[in-house]
Amino acid sequence: MDARKEVIITEVSPRDGFQSLPQAVPTEMKIEIINYILQCGFKQVEVTSFVHPKAVPQMSDADEVLQRITRPEGVILRALVPNLRGLERAIAARVDKAKLMLSATDSHSMNNANAKTMEAMKGFEPLVLRAESDPIKISGSISVAFGCPYEGIVPIEKHIEICKRYEQLGVRDISLADTTGMANPESIKRIVYGLQQEFPDFHYSLHLHNTRGMAFANAVAGYAEGIVDFDSSLAGLGGCPYAPNASGNIATEDIVHGFEEMGIKTNLDLDKILDIAKLLQEKYPDESDSFLLKAGKCSDLAIAPTEQIKLG
Repeated sequence: MDARKEVIITEVSPRDGFQSLPQAVPTEMKIEIINYILQCGFKQVEVTSFVHPKAVPQMSDADEVLQRITRPEGVILRALVPNLRGLERAIAARVDKAKLMLSATDSHSMNNANAKTMEAMKGFEPLVLRAESDPIKISGSISVAFGCPYEGIVPIEKHIEICKRYEQLGVRDISLADTTGMANPESIKRIVYGLQQEFPDFHYSLHLHNTRGMAFANAVAGYAEGIVDFDSSLAGLGGCPYAPNASGNIATEDIVHGFEEMGIKTNLDLDKILDIAKLLQEKYPDESDSFLLKAGKCSDLAIAPTEQIKLG
């Protein structure tokens, strides 16, 4: 666990965070915030999703946002794509990586994609074939991987079945998402360990939601099992629109601060991250959920008292 001492954080607030807000973020503001985010040192940012505007109106400006943001060299721009039309738009917008949408259970998949899990995976075939003729990379995902609001705990056998299909498609970059915050450190370790045993050449990342306050503990558990890639969202914005009572992602400032306090480098500018998180909290106070925005960094010391202050 101590040998690596470094993790990679992917910022997802421009997609996962903004899509959960009750009203669409103005395009100009999106561009400004994304440009700030791209100055914080992230190696990868999930900028948007190319879904139908009627399904997620908050993402209707995806093409314009990709066209107008300032692209720093060496940063991977990722977008969510649900179908071939979405992939074509992502390619035209010069997205570096397209992330496929998939649910671990049939119930969540029907609500999210109007198809059962394996039926949805069949729809990935033309996307993977199309991507072969373009520089864009394809990554996979498994939503509600650690618990489904309709079916409960997802057995490891279902994950293995899904990953076998991903392997057949040639997709070996997989995001495991705790979409409804039902995971705990033991379930994280069990599923990550089981999948690594079955598919040791896969690259896994964790997408954690803090619905029940377990996200950072789950991140540490994942790190202990060899995970070094984590998704997070500024100010803790986010939440799946197709899962009841889903709340935000782990706050970027919280996971960065937590790992850095443990001596595990993130190579990110936490002060810049906090500046953006405070801006988002001011604009969306009811949607933000961040420990660091409440308490500050551990290094933020107060002036020591010179005498005891008696109360009463």
